[in-house]
Amino acid sequence: MATKQTAAEVVVVDYGLGNLRSVTRGLERAGADVTLSEDPAEFAAADGIVLPGVGAFSEGMDNAGPFREALVEEAEAGTPLFGICLGMQMLLTTSEEADHEGQGDAEGLDLVPGKNVRFRTDQTVPHMGWNELDVQRDHPLVDGVDGEYAYFVHSYYAEPADDDAVVATTDYGTDFASIVANEAGNVFGTQFHPEKSGETGLQILRNFVGICSE
Repeated sequence: MATKQTAAEVVVVDYGLGNLRSVTRGLERAGADVTLSEDPAEFAAADGIVLPGVGAFSEGMDNAGPFREALVEEAEAGTPLFGICLGMQMLLTTSEEADHEGQGDAEGLDLVPGKNVRFRTDQTVPHMGWNELDVQRDHPLVDGVDGEYAYFVHSYYAEPADDDAVVATTDYGTDFASIVANEAGNVFGTQFHPEKSGETGLQILRNFVGICSE
């Protein structure tokens, strides 16, 4: 009798911001066993952690404050940590998106060194809709998605301190980092929403579940 393969145990961080239902559904379709959690103590038992997010950077970091230490500990321990949209921006060091103009940069998790900046072109902001992914380097998250299209909604984008952190770019008046990863490769994020990106997004979520299963 064949033994049923155990699905990857993935925790989705519930810090009050994010498309939790659609992210959970997408991960389940990709083969994950998903737990929504407000308890950082549950992170250590997970095969992977997802940090979703929609909204403003400062609010996101304020809400995620109680999770900061646990997220950094798990990232440093090698646990796969996947930031989505605002969650990806929160992986960086700072953001121009402070609560008030002139307040200075807001601080992120500093797991992928770099800064989030606002689009400075004549393009309409926010960047909203489908756009192409141009893979820049190998990473298991992007297997099978080079040249495919994903769904974006954002006004800020990542400028990593190290060019090697850029896994994929997208053109919106400027080539910006649409997928980033840390040097170790276990902390990564997508500026777009894979849970809203059809088959391309599902492939990325499957890739993530595969990383968690290793």
